Amino acid sequence: MNDVLEALQREWAAGRTAALATVVRTFDSAPCPTGTMMLVSSSGGAVGSVSGGCVEAAVYEQALECINGAGPVLARYGVSDGDAFAVGLTCGGTIEVFVQALAPEQSAVLGKALSAIEARVPAGMATVVEHPDPGCLGQNMVILPGGTYGSLGSRRLDQTTADDALGLVAAGRSGTLAYGLEGERLEAGLSVFVRTFAPQPRLLVFGATDFASALARLGSFLGYRVTVCDARPVFTTPERFPDADEVVISRPHVYYQDQLEAGAVDRRTVVCVLTHDPRFDAPLLAAVLNGAKVAYVGAMGSRRTHHHRIERLLEAGVSPAALKALRSPIGLDLGARTPEETAVSIAAEFIGEAWGGSGAPLRLMNERIHHKDRLPLAAPSPSEHSPS
Repeated sequence: MNDVLEALQREWAAGRTAALATVVRTFDSAPCPTGTMMLVSSSGGAVGSVSGGCVEAAVYEQALECINGAGPVLARYGVSDGDAFAVGLTCGGTIEVFVQALAPEQSAVLGKALSAIEARVPAGMATVVEHPDPGCLGQNMVILPGGTYGSLGSRRLDQTTADDALGLVAAGRSGTLAYGLEGERLEAGLSVFVRTFAPQPRLLVFGATDFASALARLGSFLGYRVTVCDARPVFTTPERFPDADEVVISRPHVYYQDQLEAGAVDRRTVVCVLTHDPRFDAPLLAAVLNGAKVAYVGAMGSRRTHHHRIERLLEAGVSPAALKALRSPIGLDLGARTPEETAVSIAAEFIGEAWGGSGAPLRLMNERIHHKDRLPLAAPSPSEHSPS
């Protein structure tokens, strides 16, 4: 991806128009994921791939046509039943590729996304890829933590897309969204593809318990990259946590400190401490609360456990101000009993923390459903990777 974007910047810097081809939908065994890009320059060069070689030639020709004045196009490529070795995907999949020319003057809007990527700030680029009016195809809007740039054609469509795109960016996912012609949800009339430039946020679950297993499953469903960590090998196995991306056997505070120093913890990271053991959770929470800012840190336990935990953390040198970030006992009051219900209460709390939600029933509120005052998109500065 970086090679494609760097090539686009070089083309713009030289005053040249280039064509960008992006995979916006995949079906069956498509060789490349949604969001994969290929750039074709006006001189005929190409950077990147949209299919690993299956349909590159056809996409390349379409890109040259766009550079030479043809409008944006959404093309579908797949296997032909009559000839699997014709232009198509011999792997058996089908992809839809949106191809559009990007002239240097479009850098005023799209350059915002490129600058954000260079600064390691999560960003999204929304593009109209299907519309009954061909003149509306290819309209772009960039979504950043500080606002949006450009327009997709109407204020309502811009607002609806921005709300949904922020969720995709926060999860590190790209996808195609369908709306009515004025941005109405639950209607179909146009399609907007949102290409996100952000890694998945991390969910660090400490403690190899049944609660951790349920939370790992829910965290994966929500789009997090899930790590389960515990010092006990007999309990900390991939078989017990099939939904986790990583299962790590380590003393929790040692693993967390290593991740912090490696720059693998940022402001979107969620930390859930489910160990129930002060030997593990006290040094771990001290490392989290004294380290870089994270999106959420919560610890499981009774109110009595919480009070003892606070005493230990104060003795360990954690300041009263830093302790305000700790959510303990963890989760919202849902009356949860089972591990699965408890996982929902925990996830509900860190989702609310991320987006500025109050946790109150929506039926009792009159304000906007989608909060805009707090966005979980800020990237850390290099200094924030090191403990304070």
